[in-house]
Amino acid sequence: MADLVLYLSLFIIWLMLFYHIFLMQGGYFHYSKHIKTKRLWEQNPGEMPTFSILIPAHNEEMVIENTLKAMINLRYPKEKLEIIVVNDYSKDRTGAIIDEYADRYSFIKAVHTKPPHAGKGKSGALNLGLKHSSGSVVAVYDADNTPEPDAIYYLALSLNKDEKAGAVIGKFRVINANKNILTRLINLETLTFQWLAQAGRWYWFKMTTIPGTNFAIRRSILEELGGWDEKALSEDTELSFRVYNLGYYIRFFPAAITWEQEPETLKVWWKQRMRWARGNEYVIAKYLFGFAKLKNKKIVLDLFYFLFTYLLFFTGILLSHAIFVINLFVNLDLTIGMVSYVLLITGFLLFVIEVMLALSLEKRQLTVKNVFAAVFMYFTYSQLWIALVMNATFLELKRVLLKQEVKWYKTQRFDQKS
Repeated sequence: MADLVLYLSLFIIWLMLFYHIFLMQGGYFHYSKHIKTKRLWEQNPGEMPTFSILIPAHNEEMVIENTLKAMINLRYPKEKLEIIVVNDYSKDRTGAIIDEYADRYSFIKAVHTKPPHAGKGKSGALNLGLKHSSGSVVAVYDADNTPEPDAIYYLALSLNKDEKAGAVIGKFRVINANKNILTRLINLETLTFQWLAQAGRWYWFKMTTIPGTNFAIRRSILEELGGWDEKALSEDTELSFRVYNLGYYIRFFPAAITWEQEPETLKVWWKQRMRWARGNEYVIAKYLFGFAKLKNKKIVLDLFYFLFTYLLFFTGILLSHAIFVINLFVNLDLTIGMVSYVLLITGFLLFVIEVMLALSLEKRQLTVKNVFAAVFMYFTYSQLWIALVMNATFLELKRVLLKQEVKWYKTQRFDQKS
């Protein structure tokens, strides 16, 4: 029995590893192709659309001013640009700062939520901001984001040149990557995710997932969908599935770059990632049980990816780890013997190679420090995800069974001047 479980676990793990290698190859191909596409499109960009940027902000006093300064510096026709900052019932100076900039710049609009529809989460704030917007294209940025001056231009360029794209996502970089070992590991995670899961899936399947920031979507699509799902903790993933279901795809255009802040303590990281995991499991359940009603069956590709990532893959890792530890103390008479150790070591090497390939596509990221960090990441950060997903699954089952209300967690910010 132990042999069977171990064989099944290793099969699941290796299936995911080979799939990631396949995706990483696609990421590299997209990187090469994207440079040519960008140059070609820039020769005749076309008429730039009117743009509404939504920025939900709840107790963002520490970061909101830098974000607004970045918005002011965007190289985009100001007569076609509006920045709508939704102050979602903040208890600090967030509202005052937003009002100050709205008074100084005509293209910045302040929107303040009021009880009882206040402080309930990002989706509600975005839906309110959408009602106050007028642009034919709607973009979203988190309150800690500082997009590069050409970010909006490249998002607009992508939608101009690709009529089948219902939305377009850019790339994000970690502004506090070198703060400590945790932020360095998060930086490796985000870079690998973007070139592997985002660019790779786009190249092979014309599918990506909308992130919480640095993306643009056609207003007509948002209105047809009725805005954001306020029950979803991962409102970005949930929106992605509905965009696909309308028959559109979501393009990954890495020329549009924003810089964002990542958690600097394990406690903040855990709460943020718990929200992500629970939110994605909500999406899996929502569309898995409603699969028969979906118009676009291509969604099964992404549904399978999330199902495999958050349930099957982590289950396989958990079982293989458990058998490995038990066998150290109790002889389970495993017939696979030393082969299992060879497979585990090879899996570790493939993990490191995947990270190195992702870093090679980024300027100045493939360093000796990051190579050692990737090795350390496998035995620490990656293993921590197992406990997190297990906890998230338990909490989601509990929420469903007890019919509990979803509670939004706003990620704590850190002062980058210190």
